Amino acid sequence: MVIGSRRLTFSFIAALFILTAPSLAGAQTPTPATPPVAHDWSYGGFADASYLWTPNDPPNKLFRSRGTAWHVNDPHLNMTAAYLRKRASANSPWAAELTVQTGKDDEIFGFSATAPNLDGAKVLRHFGPTNVSYVAPVGKGLTVQGGIFGSLIGYDGLYAKDNLNYTRPWGADFTPYLMLGVNASYPLTEKLTGTLYVVNGYWHLANANGVPSTGIQLAYKATPQITVKESALWGPHQSSTALEFWRFISDTIVERKTERVTVAFNGHFATERVDDSGDTRAWWAAAQLPVRWNFQGPWSIAVRPEIAWDSTGRWTLAEQTVKAITTTLEYRAPFKWSSTILRAEYRYDDSRGPQGGFFAKDDRRPGENRLKPGQPLFILAAIVTFDAPFER
Repeated sequence: MVIGSRRLTFSFIAALFILTAPSLAGAQTPTPATPPVAHDWSYGGFADASYLWTPNDPPNKLFRSRGTAWHVNDPHLNMTAAYLRKRASANSPWAAELTVQTGKDDEIFGFSATAPNLDGAKVLRHFGPTNVSYVAPVGKGLTVQGGIFGSLIGYDGLYAKDNLNYTRPWGADFTPYLMLGVNASYPLTEKLTGTLYVVNGYWHLANANGVPSTGIQLAYKATPQITVKESALWGPHQSSTALEFWRFISDTIVERKTERVTVAFNGHFATERVDDSGDTRAWWAAAQLPVRWNFQGPWSIAVRPEIAWDSTGRWTLAEQTVKAITTTLEYRAPFKWSSTILRAEYRYDDSRGPQGGFFAKDDRRPGENRLKPGQPLFILAAIVTFDAPFER
């Protein structure tokens, strides 16, 4: 894949991600059954629309400082996508995926507020995970992947359909959702997998400089229900590329997932010294504790408390501390290869600090915005997904 004028260097290291496959016992039939056919290729897509309403009623209709679901008091198609995927199998060690997307969320999510855009970013923003991977016959199998792939930082993904809540937490909006580069993963033990990655930068659609960022992930499957991941990313995110100005971020995820209940902790912090502001060192920290309970059939409820701190406004463009609580009621109705997800959500965000606050209408100056520390949000969302194998 073309990555503008940037050249990515390839290096490999250890990190971890453990996959467990429970054994399935099929019921015996009176006559021999035809062996199932493995489908290497599949295709699908989804459409995600929502209405976010806040009584703050800001004239600009923006959820301040946000990169996803960032428009309020109007209905929007936040994201729609279509994809084609091939998985690796015993017959072929190659895998690939192609994803095209559009919507309000793909207008700003992968860009940087402090660095120029990557060449071709206006086109690349319409591509989701689009990559090729190969399982090399090295030891237990070394998987190498190149292109645009899901971020190895953070618990939540770009697409709301894959998350416990509809709106994403603050920590997710200010860490990468997608990465552009290469990664290599290897199962070190039955429970431990290591991944090394080299990417073009912190934000995959930004071109802060010509030096790539490198990272590592270790994932440990402690039990069939508990997974622990530790990830790190290091590299410059400003025009000055001296080592003293490199940005570092550490990300920790602990998840316990059973058939009906999911509980997770995701915490990370980042820091960098900013060249054009003297000796200022910027800090970013965020943590969340989402809980989801499938209490009856297609019905689930999820609650997520969270906190985020931007010491200088380097990430959110506002020096602030934000606390938020989000509650989501979900109804999920599968039908053949498709699924309809309906969500009703309420969240309350509170932003404090010298530059904190959310947009709200100014009663003294009609048509203008003022900043208010609190913002309640009422959300209705509908997501329709489709995923099917290619029949042989």
